[in-house]
Amino acid sequence: MKLIHAADIHLGSKMDSRFPAEIAAKRKEELRNTFLRMADYAAANGVAAVLLAGDVFDSDMPFKKDKDFFYSVVKNHPAVDFLYLRGNHDCGGGYEGEPLPNLKTFANTWTFYTYGKVVIGGIETDGENASSLYSTLALDKDACNIVLLHGQIADNTGKDKVCLKKLRGRNIDYLALGHVHKPQAGRRDERGEYAYCGCLEGRGFDEPGQHGFMLLEIGDTLTRTFVPFAEREIVETDADITGKADAYAAGVAVRREVAFDRRNLYRVNLVGEVAFDTESMAADVQKYLSNECFYIIVKDRTRRALDIAAYEKDVSLKGEFVRAVYAAGDCTEEEKQQILRCGLRALRGEEFDL
Repeated sequence: MKLIHAADIHLGSKMDSRFPAEIAAKRKEELRNTFLRMADYAAANGVAAVLLAGDVFDSDMPFKKDKDFFYSVVKNHPAVDFLYLRGNHDCGGGYEGEPLPNLKTFANTWTFYTYGKVVIGGIETDGENASSLYSTLALDKDACNIVLLHGQIADNTGKDKVCLKKLRGRNIDYLALGHVHKPQAGRRDERGEYAYCGCLEGRGFDEPGQHGFMLLEIGDTLTRTFVPFAEREIVETDADITGKADAYAAGVAVRREVAFDRRNLYRVNLVGEVAFDTESMAADVQKYLSNECFYIIVKDRTRRALDIAAYEKDVSLKGEFVRAVYAAGDCTEEEKQQILRCGLRALRGEEFDL
């Protein structure tokens, strides 16, 4: 038996604050398309059910076109069940329309669906059941038990929290979680594990890396495989442009240092030490690299190179500082250079890393 564990689709998400209007519109379209492709994948690969662990929609009041799209996908894949547990973003929504036999939902009390020896249970948390839900969970030890919850792993109970220690020894084979947008997993107890599948598509540069869903295959044992499935990957990387003479040379250096994929989105942080005026460097480098990928934003994180010798005879606080450091007899030359760089940057009001 095969199942898909997905979550945090966020249909209708506003991306205008993250990207220019044209890119945001394209990413919204791709977000819907990736969900459709996942449903097609499920139907083509004999997946019995898609477990949606919260935040299918980005709000309690999604746009009609997003609701119509979601329910149309469910309706047009009748061989696949969609088990939809609402999360903190879409907790106030609900299905409106003709009954769909393959759409199964949960409530604020434990609800279970059985597929042979596999039992899938879930509960939507709120202020009233956030603490009591753990003691009311009862599972047959001889079944293969999968539990859906939406929330952040925590050491205590509460709304939008999942307390792992209170789920130990509960005969859970797989705890399917939503809320965290990056895939991660770990052991919950000697019997089973927990996993966040992450979101299907990264929606901004705060969600870099691979995105997709978890494929569960259940036979004598339960195995979990992360399936990268996003239309595009969001990549953040640093590029050292120390010693480059101008923005063009910096752009050439970035091309050599970063393995661009034209499908992906990049945030490139320029780092290192440069001697030329950096006021428009990031914008210039961004223009040079605009054809290397789907979308790129360049950030200037460089430092201005310091001509320490120029301060040596300066009649100023900086000059006194340089002469005092050079006169120190208990420091190596390398240590003096580091002290001078940090001190002069501090005197200029710049930030620096120790």
